[in-house]
Amino acid sequence: MNLTEFRYSRIFLLGFGFFGISIIWALYNAYIPIFLQDTFGMGKTVTGFIMTIDNLFAVLLLPFLGALSDMTRTRFGRRKPYILLGAPSAALMFALIPIARDHGSLALFMGTIILMNFFMALFRSPVVAFMPDITPSEKRSQANGIINFMGGLGALLAYFGGKVLYDINYAYPFYAGALIMLLANLFVVLFVPEPEEYRVPGKKISIRKLLSETSHKSFGELKENLKDVFASHERSLLAILLAIFLWFVAFNSLETFFTSYFKYHLFGIPVGAPETELTRKIESTGAFMLGAVSLSFMLSAIPAGFLGARIGRRKTITIGLVIVALMVITAYFLGQAHRPESPSLSDPVVMEFMGLFFIAGIGWAMVNVNSLPMVVDMTTEEKLGGYTGLYYFFSQAANLVAPPLAGIFIDLLGYWTLLPFATVFFLLAALVVQFVRRGDVVRTKGGALDYVPDMD
Repeated sequence: MNLTEFRYSRIFLLGFGFFGISIIWALYNAYIPIFLQDTFGMGKTVTGFIMTIDNLFAVLLLPFLGALSDMTRTRFGRRKPYILLGAPSAALMFALIPIARDHGSLALFMGTIILMNFFMALFRSPVVAFMPDITPSEKRSQANGIINFMGGLGALLAYFGGKVLYDINYAYPFYAGALIMLLANLFVVLFVPEPEEYRVPGKKISIRKLLSETSHKSFGELKENLKDVFASHERSLLAILLAIFLWFVAFNSLETFFTSYFKYHLFGIPVGAPETELTRKIESTGAFMLGAVSLSFMLSAIPAGFLGARIGRRKTITIGLVIVALMVITAYFLGQAHRPESPSLSDPVVMEFMGLFFIAGIGWAMVNVNSLPMVVDMTTEEKLGGYTGLYYFFSQAANLVAPPLAGIFIDLLGYWTLLPFATVFFLLAALVVQFVRRGDVVRTKGGALDYVPDMD
């Protein structure tokens, strides 16, 4: 494919891959912790560890599978074989989750979610790498905006549409999510062409040699870039990556346990209580409330980028972290003072929580949109991919730590600790960001963007 033939329509179609992936993860994070606690009597710490399985696969497999797909050559291309294998398998496992729960077998349930996480990891990296394959460098920012918009749209559908289905039967969102993810990735396979040079058989290479070369390439590059992080002249890189780690610990703890917090703490439903229409509505409303963050994040992403360019990325990230921390701690005091009387969206407390989360989503966009550019602007063009890998390595490492760490606090002290726990980590991240002295851009008096290699 000639890159001069770039079309936005192709990027929107490719965005369906991210759309489907986002639906799966939103539903998974909202409801699996409740299943683990109610059906199988898991403690919060153990639940947190189980919820890190996807992040463990991400840390271990995504760099490797991305490099492996780089070297793959088939008549379908180099990315599509992974989508064709991973997406249907992951969809099947996801649809089997409520069936495994009905059987009450922990071994069956765990086997199902482990396989689902493995198959999701199998095609996640190739889908991400597909965008640069079909996008010239000067269009990649716009293309990435479209991709993130589609991902946000998928999360919204999961939270808002999933509530309606969950209220009828808790299995329905899993069936619908699996079907939508399968169809979305089918659109990618059928309608997004791979470059012609990747659709011809390449040089024959043994599986053993292929695995050896790609593992050396991906993990070797990560090791080299990690050395940069701890070099004495790269304290800014260490500071921004540590801040990324801290704010993802905060966010992932909320994403993992908020639905449980809403059910067990705000409504006081005992763990293991029989499922009723009321408990289903409580669980689905908790997930629905998280959709307020996704909605405002999606609406604020583009303005957050312009704001970062005008007043500086570090300042924008700091303001965003303070906004999120203030909204989360306000929600904590609101929950302590007033408990909702019903899971109805007309309940004043539920609406107040959603209003706070909507504002928090604006701050979260200010943080996320400006952090990755800050990291990659600390290096040369030759190492952009490696530094992008550092960003995802630290964010996924945080997602490994967050659920079990938050779970320990909840087990020891109770669900009331969730929101203060997240607030502390958001504020710690805001503090660490102040030690970043590189990687910013500001708008000059003439209106042009100027890169700032060092900030005082």
